[in-house]
Amino acid sequence: MTSAFPVKWRANPRAHAVRLSETVSAMFPPGISRQVRSFHRQLPGYKISPLKGLPTLAAMLGLGGIWVKDESQRLALRSFKILGGSYAIYQVVKSMLGVEQEIPFAELTSDDVRRKLGDITFAAATDGNHGRGVAWAASAMHFRSVIYVHKFTSQARIDSIASCGAEVRIVDGTYDDAVLQANADAQANGWQVISDTSWEGYEDIPRWVMQGYSTMLSETQEQLAGQGIVKPTHLFVQAGVGALAASVIGFYHQLFGENDPLSVVVEPDKAACLYRSVEIGDGQPHSFAGDLDTIMAGLACGDPSPVAWKVLWDCADVFLSCPDYVAAKGMRVYGVPLSGDPFIVSGESGAVTLGALMFIMERPELAELREKLQLDRTSQILLVNSEGNTDPNHFRRIVWDGADPVPHEYRGAK
Repeated sequence: MTSAFPVKWRANPRAHAVRLSETVSAMFPPGISRQVRSFHRQLPGYKISPLKGLPTLAAMLGLGGIWVKDESQRLALRSFKILGGSYAIYQVVKSMLGVEQEIPFAELTSDDVRRKLGDITFAAATDGNHGRGVAWAASAMHFRSVIYVHKFTSQARIDSIASCGAEVRIVDGTYDDAVLQANADAQANGWQVISDTSWEGYEDIPRWVMQGYSTMLSETQEQLAGQGIVKPTHLFVQAGVGALAASVIGFYHQLFGENDPLSVVVEPDKAACLYRSVEIGDGQPHSFAGDLDTIMAGLACGDPSPVAWKVLWDCADVFLSCPDYVAAKGMRVYGVPLSGDPFIVSGESGAVTLGALMFIMERPELAELREKLQLDRTSQILLVNSEGNTDPNHFRRIVWDGADPVPHEYRGAK
């Protein structure tokens, strides 16, 4: 039996037609990234996550450079998700206080603020990292949190969320079922939902979550400038509901307009809701059916976030759908680098973009895609390692034991 091909792709012709997206302008108004980063600088333990170059691998693949924003070293959580969850909670607290000006983090955690607000419980559904970020931020501000996970969530991820002070509830269903349950229980109990996906009447908080990720991108721009690079030529970004991809692509579109980098959205083939949406092509987000059982736990989402989809429909150039072995290959390449390249610890969701990029550059069947994306020795590729080793047992099965191997017919270039 022939295995699934490493990369299925769909171009988005609308991305070339929209010169400046009004959706992006509303999502990232002038000064927002500076405001967001000012808040994050006050978080306990904050420091800039590293931007790591893979020059040897880039040369082997015929590229000018590969740059990896390594979020596995973000605070103590090993994921970028803390940036979105903390900023959204901050904005919710400001709204509850009726305050428009910025509030120092020390004041947020004060007894005076607690007396004004009373007892607040924040709820979230998660595949792991978002819930952990919400739990950490709620605990840091002395609030309670209840985090909902789906039945496929590993015990390691559940324990990690609980270690941040949250009550964890397991839903007998998919991530999308967990979203519904979290919302229902929050309405029944008067809790505040912090979600990275949107629905009708619930758009402010997902927008704040996406704005929160911009700290990672403003850092990246500073780090690239230190290398003499004005901007990446290409963005390869993984997607679940689409919030991270929309944030990265939207940030660069707002910064550079019609001269923004070419962008590629990468999803698991077992949870390819954005790929399906661009495949249908009517401009609306569409669900992906099934149990979403992929090793890329952080991307196992069947319903796109409508707010994120609007950005991607306007701006994302190409959408990819990849089987699990593509992510597993990326993990192993990060973990066993070529001479001169740095070692990077990457979880399944963090590594799929590297795996996809390698297959695109190596497989003759993907020559049309390489040409469309203008991938050559002048290309400077930005990847986001969105998580570190968040599930140690599964990490070892892939990196040590070779789980989810590349099928023989797709090993190396023909």
